[in-house]
This record gives sequence, C-alpha cells and structure tokens, in this order.
Amino acid sequence: MEISIDKLLLEGKVLPVMEEFYTLQGEGFNTGQAAYFIRVGGCDVGCKWCDVKESWNATDFPPVSVDLVVEHAASYPAKAIVVTGGEPLLYNMDYLCSEMHARGITIFLETSGSQPLSGNWDWICMSPKKDAPPMKEVAQKASELKVIIHDNTDFNWAEENAQLVNPGCILYMQPEWSRHEAMMPEIIRYIKENPKWKISLQSHKYMRIP
Repeated sequence: MEISIDKLLLEGKVLPVMEEFYTLQGEGFNTGQAAYFIRVGGCDVGCKWCDVKESWNATDFPPVSVDLVVEHAASYPAKAIVVTGGEPLLYNMDYLCSEMHARGITIFLETSGSQPLSGNWDWICMSPKKDAPPMKEVAQKASELKVIIHDNTDFNWAEENAQLVNPGCILYMQPEWSRHEAMMPEIIRYIKENPKWKISLQSHKYMRIP
C-alpha cells in the first residue's frame, strides 16, 4: 500500500530539504568544527535581516527521503551534522536524530525555539526572535543562547531570554551581519560591563567559506 507524502512528513521520514553541504561551523560555541549542514525549508518568523530568505517557503522544496539525507551525511569524514533552516522544529525530527545517532553521528540543532521540541539532540543552539518568542521547553534545554544584535533594543531582548535558559547555557551576542561594523563596538562595551555574555561572530563570512 502506498504511503502518502503527508504521512511520511508527519512521521519525519521525509523533509523539505533546501540544501546539504559540508563545511566548517562558523558561529557560536562550535565555531571552526567541520560539520555536514542540512537546511530545511519553511520558517514561521521571517526576520527582515535574514540572510537565507529563500528558505522561508517550504513548498519550494519537495520532501526528500531522510534515509538518503542520513547516507549523505554519513559519507563525510566529520561525524557531526548541523540541522538548520528555516525553522527545523516545524517538522518531526525524531526519526532523523535516531538514524544519525545509530551511525555514531553527533547532532546539532539551530532553532529560534518557537516550535515544540522534537528529536534527541547533542547540542541545541537557540537564537530567539521577537516576532515568535521561544517556548519554555526549548529554552530550558538550550546548550547555547545566541541573540542577534541588530540595534540597541536587542540588548534588553537578550537579557529577557537569558532569564529563560538553564544555568549551564552559554550566552552569546552576535552582530547582525549587515550592521556588524556599527554594532560591534556596542556589543564589546556591553559584554565588558556584563561578562556573563560572550561574543559570537559569523567567522565563515570573514573567511568567505559557505
């Protein structure tokens, strides 16, 4: 009996994958680490400064087999993957995580935290957005909090979210790329005054790697 795409999507057996690529992690705690990136389509936030706006519309990316994606990831030397978007938690990530772990692959999630958590992750990077605030269950399990600083109002937003995460969560502020020259001095000043925070840079853009 043929199984519908909708059912497979609900089970997490297929996902609307926008792109897959092998590179170095450029941001946050795991900066510099080789990893296989899986970017899924579909976003419930739509930040005006997003640098991957083409990922927003999930219908642009026909669902593909998760088994095939897992085989692609497992073929690379680094046994680490980063699942990003879009917003990965719009989908059931249980199957993807279980299959990756079965192959000894470490799994990192990048999420805004706006959707219920699925999947068993080794590391969760939560980057909250004002238009769709994070859910408490995601914030409590975040390994790192990465707040994008576009203007000075974002410092208050960062502090609000720092109150939601667990005590062991690493706190990062990252300048929004189009305004990094203007905001960098402000972030440096703020962190010097509030040293619980660290700075994260989009090092892949400085190095001009994908």
